Amino acid sequence: MSGPTAIRDPKQDRLITPANAVLALIDYQPDQYTGVRSVDHAELLVHVTTLGKIATAYGLPVVLSTVGVKSNGMAGSNVELLEALPGVPEIDRTTLNSWEDPDFRAAVQKTGRKKLIVAGLWSEICVAFPVLDALAEGYEVYFVADAIGGVSTAAHEAAMQRMVQAGAVPISVIGLAAELQRDWGRDGADRLRGILRSYFGGLRAIGG
Repeated sequence: MSGPTAIRDPKQDRLITPANAVLALIDYQPDQYTGVRSVDHAELLVHVTTLGKIATAYGLPVVLSTVGVKSNGMAGSNVELLEALPGVPEIDRTTLNSWEDPDFRAAVQKTGRKKLIVAGLWSEICVAFPVLDALAEGYEVYFVADAIGGVSTAAHEAAMQRMVQAGAVPISVIGLAAELQRDWGRDGADRLRGILRSYFGGLRAIGG
């Protein structure tokens, strides 16, 4: 049996690596979940929480943002996501488009990474708008298709089409984890095993 494959340059790799990407998580707040109608809420929560665990396990820089906490008294990010992202601060905004918030945009730019992974609620606003703006500014943008949701199936699907047509790439939660690990023979493969156990265990618990 051959050993693990050589690791390609982690900053120049055409695929996503822990060293070349940044994850933006936008508006995973109770009020936002309430408005989602395109996906089952329990399943969405498993996907979102797993996404946070992936970022922590692989050391991806995370830009975590909320809307209306200070200005409208809305609750911040859901507890399960915060627990998966220990120590990650929240950037609160008034803008519907997080890319138009100077603090959010600066946090992404500060990482120096051009592969931007985006997930949030709702698909048609809080995901689509920053995705389109980041693409226009030269970022290679991915959106996590199974960790986002819209106010209706039609709204979600229209947002997906709009982002893809503009050049964004859809990925999945578990696909991202596997892309970051890339080889079972590499150090740290237990991270992926643990993520998979948690993910499928969470789905089984809700009958998925």
